[in-house]
Amino acid sequence: MNLRVPIAITDELEEELIRSTGSLDLASGEIHDVVYEDYDLKAQGLPAASDDYTFTSGTLSHAGKDVEFSIHVDLFSGRYSVTANELLDIKVRAAKLFAGIEGRALAGAAPVGPTGGAAGSATRSGGTSGRAGPSGPSGPSGSSGPTGLSGPRGRPRKDVH
Repeated sequence: MNLRVPIAITDELEEELIRSTGSLDLASGEIHDVVYEDYDLKAQGLPAASDDYTFTSGTLSHAGKDVEFSIHVDLFSGRYSVTANELLDIKVRAAKLFAGIEGRALAGAAPVGPTGGAAGSATRSGGTSGRAGPSGPSGPSGSSGPTGLSGPRGRPRKDVH
């Protein structure tokens, strides 16, 4: 399945904006097919390697509406990408702006796991839904980790409300 969307990219230098286009992979956050406008990459080098480089941003547009985001540039490989957190933020903001869907509605549409929440979803305290690796729901020590939802041997903790 192709999950790439066209984006506009702007590399900002102190005195110049270098514009390009590319395609953002919504599954991985990688940016492919970067094509610079009025900029010779071979002669001038990667804009992010310039001494007066400040940052790179991207814009996802649809029906006259834009979602702007920051882009990471790997100086060694020359590849553009967005972080996992930025990618999630792009998806939520794009759904809200382009389709009028709120973030909570997106989370509610996720598949439901055995604990009643979205499969693999984060809890309020930042942990996972309680499903762990091969050692079972409470892990090898009997603790559910950062969620604090269960005590020793997987029994519910009394101090959790």
